Amino acid sequence: MGGSPLPSAEPNRYGVEVRRDDGGWTVAIVDPGGREVSVRACRDEVEARTYASTVRQHIDWLSEEKFRDYYLLPGE
Repeated sequence: MGGSPLPSAEPNRYGVEVRRDDGGWTVAIVDPGGREVSVRACRDEVEARTYASTVRQHIDWLSEEKFRDYYLLPGE
């Protein structure tokens, strides 16, 4: 039976930040050490907030290992 994945038992310590500057809107994924490991440029605020919301859901649902695999992030 399908459905949403169950949240991981261990907390996922990754974070996401929405930013706006002179260059426009970006969304950054930040690793548990506070390092920026991925940045995505977005057309506008709506796209940035939508993408950030999706990343936050994945942080809640996935283990850190699965999250790194999904977003093609470097391992620790």
